Parts: sequence; structure tokens; C-alpha cells
Amino acid sequence: MAGEEPSPETLRITVQSNPPQSQLDELGIKSWPKWGCSPGKYNLKFDAKETCYLLRGKVKVYTKNPEGQVVEFGAGDLVVIPKGISCTWDVSIAVDKHYKFDSSSSSS
Repeated sequence: MAGEEPSPETLRITVQSNPPQSQLDELGIKSWPKWGCSPGKYNLKFDAKETCYLLRGKVKVYTKNPEGQVVEFGAGDLVVIPKGISCTWDVSIAVDKHYKFDSSSSSS
């Protein structure tokens, strides 16, 4: 139904360490926009699902969902951040990443 709140299970950040190059090529990561930030703490809210691949950096993310997930990721990790999540990024090493937002939040 429209307007349903996502269940807590869907608001979990997933990290795949060192995905195979074939998977990166299939996703077309090199054609995605790039974004970077310096070390610090950033409060973020994701209004769309984001998939990103870290070229460099190290991040610890604290989610603001009820179970308070803490996730660490860094260079070489493929990360999926669900739509609707609010979190704090604690960046210890400057981040450089490719990213893509999923604009199709509903199934086709």
C-alpha cells in the first residue's frame, strides 16, 4: 500500500567487501558520479536508496533506527544504504566514492 513505513529490517546498511571486478563492471561503477568528503561527522538522511563504492576512506556509520546499527566500511567496499535511513557518518579517513541513487523506489 502507498504510504507504508518501511519495516526495520529494510533499513539496514549492507556492505560487500572487495566485490569482484566483474560485478563492478556489470554495475557500471566507473560511469557513476564521484563524491568526496574530509574527515569529520556528518548527519545524513537518505531520501533514496544509494549504492556506493569507496575508492578510498574509512567510515563508521551510526544509524538512528531503533536497533541502532553501527556499520564500518572503507576503500574497496560496495555499500547499499536504504531509502529512509537517517544516520551519522564518522569519517576518519577522507572519503572518495562513486555513487548512484535509485530513483525507482516502487517496483515496476
